[in-house]
Amino acid sequence: VQLQASGGGLVQPGGSLRLSCVASGLTLRSYTISWFRQAPGKEREWISCIIRTSTTTNYADSVKARFTISRDGAKNTAYLQMNSLKPEDTAVYYCAAAARGVCVRDGSDYRYWGQGTQVTVSS
Repeated sequence: VQLQASGGGLVQPGGSLRLSCVASGLTLRSYTISWFRQAPGKEREWISCIIRTSTTTNYADSVKARFTISRDGAKNTAYLQMNSLKPEDTAVYYCAAAARGVCVRDGSDYRYWGQGTQVTVSS
């Protein structure tokens, strides 16, 4: 089982990026998928989830109305569209999969993790 996160990079404030999380060895739609991030010197932060077998999503207040999580079952891939990026969004972003039917914000509930992709927002 593997989750492969990608799509990070350097972007100016106000810009956009789309992160991808490609799954192999598991059916992504059968898992609740979350994105977390961790900035240097800070604790890991949950930012968004999409509940398994549904389109129900949830967002942290810090990213609400700017970020959108989605899932493509045919591609077995989850996405995080990030718009109106701010310098404080700079972090390593991780996708994670949990065999839960609710949105959980505790990383310990997630069995599978991607390797992380760096997002840097700077002018």
